[in-house]
Amino acid sequence: MKTAIIAGCRTPFVRSGTHFSRLTAIDLGRHAVTELMARSEIPPGEVDQIVYGTVVHDPQAPNIAREVGLATLPKDVPAVTVSRACASANQAISDGVNLIESGQADVVVAGGAECLSRIPILVSDRLSRTLVAASRAKTLGARLRTFARTRPRDLVPVAPAIAEYSTGESMGEAAERMAKENGIGREEQDRWALGSHLKAHAGTEDGRLTAEIAPLYVPPKYTTTVEKDNGIRPDTSMEALSGLRPVFDRKFGSVTAGNSSPLTDGASAVLLASPERAKDLGMEPLGYVRAYALTALDPAAQLLQGPAYAAPLALDRAGLTMADIDLLEMHEAFSAQVLSNLQAWDSDRFCREELGRARKLGHPDPDRINVMGGSIAIGHPFGATGGRLTTTLLNELHRRDGQFGLVTVCAAGGMGFAMVLERG
Repeated sequence: MKTAIIAGCRTPFVRSGTHFSRLTAIDLGRHAVTELMARSEIPPGEVDQIVYGTVVHDPQAPNIAREVGLATLPKDVPAVTVSRACASANQAISDGVNLIESGQADVVVAGGAECLSRIPILVSDRLSRTLVAASRAKTLGARLRTFARTRPRDLVPVAPAIAEYSTGESMGEAAERMAKENGIGREEQDRWALGSHLKAHAGTEDGRLTAEIAPLYVPPKYTTTVEKDNGIRPDTSMEALSGLRPVFDRKFGSVTAGNSSPLTDGASAVLLASPERAKDLGMEPLGYVRAYALTALDPAAQLLQGPAYAAPLALDRAGLTMADIDLLEMHEAFSAQVLSNLQAWDSDRFCREELGRARKLGHPDPDRINVMGGSIAIGHPFGATGGRLTTTLLNELHRRDGQFGLVTVCAAGGMGFAMVLERG
């Protein structure tokens, strides 16, 4: 049984610190799911489960799925939050597929949200211990003596880590290292980034991208309406991109803010159903999940190379080859990461030594990859991107009369995700 994907939508993806800075990931998730239910026209009571992803969890509401579900679905719909770094929404969709194909659900809402404008700020370990000790003090004097040991450096706030816990290396540093090790030059990276912006602008102007977006009236005054992604730069050029300084290796580096995805706020939602239930409800599927795969590699190696390992496994499970793929949607964390993975698939040596294959896997022509731009231009709300990739791919398969599409995502921890989709 292949799980049907009925509909998908998302909020606009906006740069953190801009339009959605006063909202939360829960607010954004509620908006995406509300719009999903309206577009699908399915009664909310038909939903059996909601699975929702996020990366930077709100300590006051750690189960974002339940908070989103309580505002959009009947109160008796179970909800679970999943987190697999940048592939969190992909994980939510995969878990929905598992629920349906194991007979535990017929209709599932999946997706994810992230609001990097509103990240939790922690206190230092020393201040944390002081606060705990003070709370246990039995007298005012004892409490004051506890606080008297506090030093100014203890009061410095601690932001969530952006580096790998196991290696201390950030994703940007890993991308820089991959660019050097794989011989991915600055011009090649900037040209990929330029294409991302130009294609995303074209998809916005002709309405293909905006058709997937649920416009959002920004509280509290609701006088500002956000209808499209605000990170797309149609005015950029190779000259402008080449003028940016490297970020992670200022002297010899090639990874810049221009060829990297920006910190972004946004949410996505996808409606899944068993083919039988979809037919009973009179719903026409956008497409079907043919297969998916998850892989992991040593984070100290090629951290963002996970898709190179996940895609061939997903294709094998789908009974297909890369030659069967009409469109590829690859998450663009960095141009260097995209180009490194494409290089690996096109290498006989890599595919023989790393994948145990007789010859290279290959990949679609570049004009069939990220045909409406990618995360470099559109943005990357960690927990939400997987829903965008899935929805965009299926919609574009219909427009181009294609049959099969492939979604890939790299994720922190050296993980990779791939899913093969079939047009409905």
